[in-house]
Amino acid sequence: MKYEPLSNSFYRKTRKAFVNNMKSNSLAILNSNDIYPISADSVLPFEQHRDIFYLSGIDQEESILVLFPDAFNPKHKEILFLKKTDSIIAVWEGAKLSKDRAKELSGIETVYWLDNFKTIFQELSTQCDTFYFNTNEHYRQAVETETREDRFIKWCKKEYPAHNVAKSNPILQQLRAVKDEEEIKQLQKACDITEKGIRRILSFLKPGVWEYEIEAELVHECLTNRSKGFAYKPIIASGANANILHYTLNNQQCKAGDLVLIDVAAEYGNYSADLTRTLPISGTYNKRQKEVYNAVLRVKNEATKLLVPGTLWNDFHIEVGKLMTSELLDLGLLDKADIQNETLEKPAYKKYFMHGTAHHLGLNTHDYGLLHLPMEANMVFTVEPGIYIPEEGFGIRLEDDVVIQKSGDPINLMSNIPINLEEIEDLMNKEKTT
Repeated sequence: MKYEPLSNSFYRKTRKAFVNNMKSNSLAILNSNDIYPISADSVLPFEQHRDIFYLSGIDQEESILVLFPDAFNPKHKEILFLKKTDSIIAVWEGAKLSKDRAKELSGIETVYWLDNFKTIFQELSTQCDTFYFNTNEHYRQAVETETREDRFIKWCKKEYPAHNVAKSNPILQQLRAVKDEEEIKQLQKACDITEKGIRRILSFLKPGVWEYEIEAELVHECLTNRSKGFAYKPIIASGANANILHYTLNNQQCKAGDLVLIDVAAEYGNYSADLTRTLPISGTYNKRQKEVYNAVLRVKNEATKLLVPGTLWNDFHIEVGKLMTSELLDLGLLDKADIQNETLEKPAYKKYFMHGTAHHLGLNTHDYGLLHLPMEANMVFTVEPGIYIPEEGFGIRLEDDVVIQKSGDPINLMSNIPINLEEIEDLMNKEKTT
């Protein structure tokens, strides 16, 4: 692996917390992701299922984790099943995890080859009443592809129809939402790599460069700093493209006087950063761009202060809506009639700011977190307000990643990445004159 892994004591803690939430005499099964085909013999790069990774640190395909705290045999309270490595695999693909290396990474003492799974699982099934299945219940999920987990659940229900079933996801949603200090350090590394990319861009950006050239400069910093690359598909949106929220074509030329909205961040060790900056292609913002930019920045700064323990998700967004409404009135984008005609379901500010302000961040860019529960210390959120003005040909979004504290304002993991427009202009013009 490229990255420095977390300690196996971290994974021991996550498993202990998980099994403490299981019903008595139950067994949980978590599968790795598939390697997904493209066509012919081509496949997509492997990405580990974040749940098995969170509980084991195992970053390899064809892996299964079984947790059975009430197992008769103490060796079977925690079991890893791995794809058997051999000399042929070592030649063609590189050696897979050995049993000893898997124990070292995960802290799990009992490791079997995957060939033994059905036999051992049959034995364990006679000792338990309930299977915990790992279904995808994230509020944004819209998966159509059948996963390895899906296939396993079908097989298990067919082979063991008399067992009760329970869900792992509600447990994982709560556990993964609150980050350990080791996790926050991994996120900080992802943010630090992202900073290097943004600083590289400040000296590169000028009229005539192409959006994809900016993307190439950014990914250079990811790959040279032990990251696999971007945490999500990058958005490099110059000019009016910034008004397309999920613009990812990145195939237009940057024009003098325009802005470029860059929503790009690195991953590190499967942990995702998430950043947005909106930069002046010619090195300076014009008067109107400055007005809108500073309005977005004020909303971001005030919204950040609202992320404290006990805050409810819906209440947070209502308060941010009030902040944004005030700024849009000052900018002349809304008037009193707009406010009088708005409804609870369709607030006036949504015309220019149509997405949410914050989401959980961690092993997924849109990470786990149950939105009906109050916010807690050590949850990590993005803060990302924006104002999009198609009629004026530009949009501005600013985004940082913050950690909620027990008291006081959240800690900004991206505090070293330039965001004040005066600093951005100074850095861009200094680089161009040296």
